[in-house]
Amino acid sequence: MELTQQDIERVVTAALAEDVGSGDATTLALVPEDARCTAELLLEEPGVVCGVPVAAAVFRALDPDVQVEAKLEEGAAVSEVPSVLAVVEGPARAILSGERVALNLLARLCGIASLTRRFVELTEGTRTSVLDTRKTTPGLRALEKYAVRCGGGRNHRAGLYDGVLVKENHLRVAGGVTAALAALDGRVDGLPVEVEAETLDQVREALDGGAPRILLDNMSPEEVREAVELAAGRAELEASGGVSLGTVRAYADTGVDFVSVGALTHSARSLHVSLEVR
Repeated sequence: MELTQQDIERVVTAALAEDVGSGDATTLALVPEDARCTAELLLEEPGVVCGVPVAAAVFRALDPDVQVEAKLEEGAAVSEVPSVLAVVEGPARAILSGERVALNLLARLCGIASLTRRFVELTEGTRTSVLDTRKTTPGLRALEKYAVRCGGGRNHRAGLYDGVLVKENHLRVAGGVTAALAALDGRVDGLPVEVEAETLDQVREALDGGAPRILLDNMSPEEVREAVELAAGRAELEASGGVSLGTVRAYADTGVDFVSVGALTHSARSLHVSLEVR
């Protein structure tokens, strides 16, 4: 799932419409139309850089004459703060009017990338990959999944359209694991297929039904380890449900292929960023 310019522009357009509306009354009253300025985008606490191109798009949407020079690469880890992420130069009205929207998006994306990096670091030395989920902010999914990648994580489905994930309620409607897998045969146009299992008996049923990937829902690390032994490489396994910074290593040590963590996007704290005119 690549982050496209179209994805960025869609979010930026909506955010500026919400914030600027019919015009920035303060800036229009105080700042001459021909005034120019230079400002720095700063990361004020340790974390992972993510979102400078998005911030740049905010300023350019207000005035294409604004220039943004990134000083650090996306995905870079910053420990010494404050650290200059980018230098912004151009018409002062555009820079001042775009400040809050740019900072809101930048702070959010840096926060997601930083939390993701913590999870990834805790799984180092294992075979387990850290995945995100669809628990994203409405309208920001493409940006938030980009931030997960900047943090070293991997993306799960982009949406309901690019993968089949048979969850608990699907199973209830379809009549169980075996019936659901049989119903899917020849009907998913080559999309990846995954089925949820809440018990080890369901894991056995999914394996017998030929599921290529099984989501182990809300299982303990001990149960996940048993599932890994049961599967013996016959299917990819994903542990999901309440995985935290305190438990992710225990899950990774089971040998599971993936852990999916909704908290990467639904609970990440925005980092402290600022814009300072020089």
